[in-house]
Amino acid sequence: MPQTHPVDQVPPVRQLAAFGLQHVLAMYAGAVAVPLIVGGAMKLPPADLAYLITADLLVCGIATLIQCIGVWRFGIRLPIVQGCTFAAVSPMVLIGTEGGGLPAIYGAVIVAGLAMMLLAPVFGRLLRFFPPLVTGTVILIIGLSLLPTAGTWAAGGAGSKNFGEPKNLALAAFVLVLVLGVQRFAPPALSRVAVLVGIVVGTAVAIPTGFTDFGAVGDANWVGISTPFHFGAPEFHGAAIVSMLIVALVTMTETTGDFIAVGEMTERPVDRRALADGLRADGFSTVLGGVFNTFPYTAFAQNVGLVGMTKVRSRWVVAVAGGILVVLGLLPKLGAVIAAIPSPVLGGAGLVMFGTVAASGLKTLSKVEFEGNANLTVVAVSVALGVLPVGVPTLYEKFPHWFQTVMDSGISAGCITAIVLNLVFNHLPQKGGSADTPVEATDVPVVPAQAAPSAEASVK
Repeated sequence: MPQTHPVDQVPPVRQLAAFGLQHVLAMYAGAVAVPLIVGGAMKLPPADLAYLITADLLVCGIATLIQCIGVWRFGIRLPIVQGCTFAAVSPMVLIGTEGGGLPAIYGAVIVAGLAMMLLAPVFGRLLRFFPPLVTGTVILIIGLSLLPTAGTWAAGGAGSKNFGEPKNLALAAFVLVLVLGVQRFAPPALSRVAVLVGIVVGTAVAIPTGFTDFGAVGDANWVGISTPFHFGAPEFHGAAIVSMLIVALVTMTETTGDFIAVGEMTERPVDRRALADGLRADGFSTVLGGVFNTFPYTAFAQNVGLVGMTKVRSRWVVAVAGGILVVLGLLPKLGAVIAAIPSPVLGGAGLVMFGTVAASGLKTLSKVEFEGNANLTVVAVSVALGVLPVGVPTLYEKFPHWFQTVMDSGISAGCITAIVLNLVFNHLPQKGGSADTPVEATDVPVVPAQAAPSAEASVK
């Protein structure tokens, strides 16, 4: 009798609940950030902001369930958590404030989602351009791009009045040490929920020390159901659609990197068909977002780090996380409880998770041959261009909006650079050579259409 792959194994119910909740806590702050930023820029009243958040959580949950469980040719069937993409924030703010409001945003989002579904098979055929040299570089860039987010959380959260105060960093350090201590010294069953333990204990410590309170929980409604086109029928404006189509291409590029990372970490490498199925689910979830008053969806890299750190590879764990998100979207009062978790607590846990992503990229790159070729240059330049917009956020503000959409995302900038440089240095004829010049074996992706051999690595 063949042994069930760890991705398909179903842990006991208690572990499912704990591991699933851990994924929700890891992604919650990022999940609600996009509706808060877009709604805040449009100066929406608090009731509308709350509506955007509950709608977002609901569709996050549905999208995650589709991605993990799979329905026909929709869903990659890996432990992938879905959330709103930050790549769409700037274009959506521009559309919302100057180009037609929320109806214009949702019209563009629906068109972008349909385009993603149609383009999914095309992206599936591009998998051969992601050998270990490229995938390792992209995974490394994903981790490095996320670390500033963890640092911002640790300092108190963006816009916090006490940003950077020593007490914030002390709480983040306490959570970080606690997560590491649990992972190192606790029994295996407990070490796998080290992040959950760190967040729960850190929040418990934060309450009496004045970091947070749960006053907003009492004001939240018990039930909140998102209805289609709550803010009016979608409007289809040409400029808005074009900008959102660019976002769709960027999102698909980023998501491809996340899928490949999780595939390597779970020892179930992503093949062409699986990639297309995952991207098709992304597109469908984005269409759902436009219908149910939220935004484009993508794989959440935060949770990629959690998969690698905990070594819990079951997709059913993340499916439970999707179920929890659906409940949070229907019960705003529960969402308010999780929203009360202080940013420094999330920052302490995030440093471990996001650092794990970067380390996983290094592990993948360890399989690449760097002697007698230009692979080191490919990695160096790709990482440099990927990290630049993270370290200097205003670097491209004088450029056209479409260019900013692509290059302001360190992940997409680094991914595109890695693909192009790998082609230039490893697939074009060498100096004085011919078109038949052999390519290093480490740079030729071997991805059979059916079951692929394991390409070991680790980590939304």
